[in-house]
Amino acid sequence: MKQLAKYTSLLLLPITLLSLSCKSGDDTSTTNMDENQPSGQEELVTAAEQRVTEGNASVTAQGKQRATSGSASVTPAAESSQGKLYKPNIIFVLTDDQGMGDLSCMGNPFLKTPHIDSFYAKSSRFSDFHVSPTCSPTRAALMSGRHPLEVGVSHTVRYRERLAKEVITMPQVLQQAGYQTGIFGKWHLGDEEAYLPQNRGFHEVLIHPAGGLCQFQWGDFKANEAAKYFDNILLHNDSIVQTKGFCTDIFFDAALVWTKQQLNAKQPFFTYISLNAPHGPMYAPEKNIKRFTDQGFDQGAAARYGMIENIDENFGKLMNHLEQWKALENTLVIFMTDNGMAMGSFKINGKKHEAHNAGMKGKKNSSDEGGTRVPSFWYWKGKTKEGADIPALTRHLDLYRTFCDLAGTEVPESSMPPRGRSLVPLLENPEEASANWQDRTLFVHRARWNDGKWNKTPREDNKHKGSAVRTQRWRLVNGTALYDISADPGQKKNVAAQHPEVLKELSATYDIWWDSLTPFLDNEDLPWVKPGQYHMQKRYRTQLKEKGIPNWAPDYSLIRTDKKTPDTK
Repeated sequence: MKQLAKYTSLLLLPITLLSLSCKSGDDTSTTNMDENQPSGQEELVTAAEQRVTEGNASVTAQGKQRATSGSASVTPAAESSQGKLYKPNIIFVLTDDQGMGDLSCMGNPFLKTPHIDSFYAKSSRFSDFHVSPTCSPTRAALMSGRHPLEVGVSHTVRYRERLAKEVITMPQVLQQAGYQTGIFGKWHLGDEEAYLPQNRGFHEVLIHPAGGLCQFQWGDFKANEAAKYFDNILLHNDSIVQTKGFCTDIFFDAALVWTKQQLNAKQPFFTYISLNAPHGPMYAPEKNIKRFTDQGFDQGAAARYGMIENIDENFGKLMNHLEQWKALENTLVIFMTDNGMAMGSFKINGKKHEAHNAGMKGKKNSSDEGGTRVPSFWYWKGKTKEGADIPALTRHLDLYRTFCDLAGTEVPESSMPPRGRSLVPLLENPEEASANWQDRTLFVHRARWNDGKWNKTPREDNKHKGSAVRTQRWRLVNGTALYDISADPGQKKNVAAQHPEVLKELSATYDIWWDSLTPFLDNEDLPWVKPGQYHMQKRYRTQLKEKGIPNWAPDYSLIRTDKKTPDTK
């Protein structure tokens, strides 16, 4: 019955939302609910033919892409996939808890990130790009093309990070298109066998369990508590292994080696470098910390900023190798972060300073702009427009359809089809496509209710707490505070009283979306698991007893070079 309710909800939601579409000519209107609205009435004829797509504009602007719920057949790939941007290798770098303000190119006065700054300067930049307020939800949206609450992900712990088994993941679709796929770093969508990345679309896997290193209480290996971020125990494909070195260095090096192997084999590839840094606890190589401690930064701030500068060094090494290998001409490289920054005030020589947040209100786990708006820089040498800012409202849900479009592959029909839009038109023609980009309504909720630790109240009491509704112009926060983001990006003035019609409309669409979620929340109210009894922890003990924990390292011979990372100052 629960499965039937899930599919019934999926079918009825677009019909209800269609009745709430906005009146034309109302310049305060929020326009289309494009993540849930059907592309045409003819698609509502039968359940088997039901399409849940982005709205009428997505059909005209992006071809005949459709996400369907029903049979296992597939639909035609977008017509634009045979155009200028077609079949690239894809390298996607996603950092953890690094906000918009955690880069010198975004105005941070303390950090030096010359390699990412150089990448920013030549990239196409989505300047109004949004993710979820915390880790697992963003990763769930990336892998599914759906809102995380529509795929069972309502937290980062207690099994509520597990991605619904019904989802056909984005890397699975890339595999069907002939891509080799690899993940290096943080998965955070379930550690039980059925949920592991090697069973969700990845050929090559090097990850830590749980939501981060040192999280023994949530499923990481006990040895990592003592090791901190160095010499960690990790899962490499089907074996638990001992590594040597700083975690970020290991993840980048392993990704580079695997990428080189795919280049040598002339295989198209998707390299997903999903870092745990700069998520806490705060540890970094001493060489990266010293610059900050020498200036009087407190230890926590020095270590966090040291982690970010270490990421920048590794990113520079990545780009340098791709250039040496002459791979940039057929490789799309993306730099992005998973949510807003996680840093409060800190001290330099005893004086209090506030972390630079790029002028935004809110940080990680917030429903304000600073919780969801993040850097999103895309570069394909000779293909994407260099130094272009793309102001269209975009978000993590869009990567699924974008990658399908780029790969020239079909969007699979399933009971949990991807929402979102392809970003390919924006990448191919930033100015014209942005001008014609139809407005959309995005939903945000940090969830994390009834977890027995941080929030003991039930879901019913958290309908608006931690919520937001976002359009190109408006942001409604917690159901009551309305901000005109086009005029007030820092959210300094609540204009709900001046625009009651906008408040009413956004609230109505949010109510319908919220009420549709119940059938999808399969991971709620699962029993507590004691530390040491998580699946990967038990698997570690079994392997240790049966064959031990082998040492493992990437094949560094594939990435040795006499050339230093270029100076980008």
